[in-house]
Amino acid sequence: MTRPARAARLALLLVFVLLFLIPVYVLVVTSFKPLDEADPSSAWSLPDHWSTSGWGSAWHALRPGLENSVKIAVTGSLISAVLGSLNGYVLSKWRFPGADVVFTLFLFGMFIPYQAVMIPLAGLLTDMELSGTIRGLILAHVVYGIPICTLIFRNYYATIPDELIEASRVDGAGMLRAYRSIVLPVSGPAFAVTLIWQFTSMWNDFLFAVFLGAPDSWPVTVMLNNTAGSGAVAVQYNQQMAEALLASLPTVLVYLLLGRFFMRGLMAGALKG
Repeated sequence: MTRPARAARLALLLVFVLLFLIPVYVLVVTSFKPLDEADPSSAWSLPDHWSTSGWGSAWHALRPGLENSVKIAVTGSLISAVLGSLNGYVLSKWRFPGADVVFTLFLFGMFIPYQAVMIPLAGLLTDMELSGTIRGLILAHVVYGIPICTLIFRNYYATIPDELIEASRVDGAGMLRAYRSIVLPVSGPAFAVTLIWQFTSMWNDFLFAVFLGAPDSWPVTVMLNNTAGSGAVAVQYNQQMAEALLASLPTVLVYLLLGRFFMRGLMAGALKG
């Protein structure tokens, strides 16, 4: 590629980056303005007086939702990763009659829209006395995430040589011992992909939360929606901008801190078919 072409490509990429960062700039700048300066007419200008009052109000308003989101996303992603790992191991290394049919049914679950299962899922949670609870939301997310987690782990474990499993069988290792001693120690990349994927999906979920949850179990996405323009005489733009940043901060940090592991997992074959 010639130097002018490379420069043109970099310039185009820079334009896209700037366009992407414009809303982020407005969010950050407005969140640090006092209430009397937080106005759409001055959204582009820096604050005359930097203030964290909007952040304090945002934290007070969203703290219960943030705590619920942490409970749901962390617990649900860990359970999903463990179940997906076990399913992927059995479907890739301990094949049984009809394994391909079972795996196809798992994949079919990936294409069922949320709306199609919402009413029967709500009835099931009600019968289990889990409706409106954090445990119910975790169960819903785990069940709906099993197909993609199984796919990730199955395709990753397919890259592990079958000779290692056969050697462990010759040495007298059973299914669980072979999994614990051989497969699990090399499963880091697949776990990284699955945990990041599930954590992000559960943290950003709104439909399950608003339909299956209750005020005591609402995550941050529902509380953020409820606080936006909640009938106040004057819209507190600084607080709302801070709330939007506060709600998105955990997923941003996850990708900043663990993004390289996510890419390594993809490159290691976690999503190869």
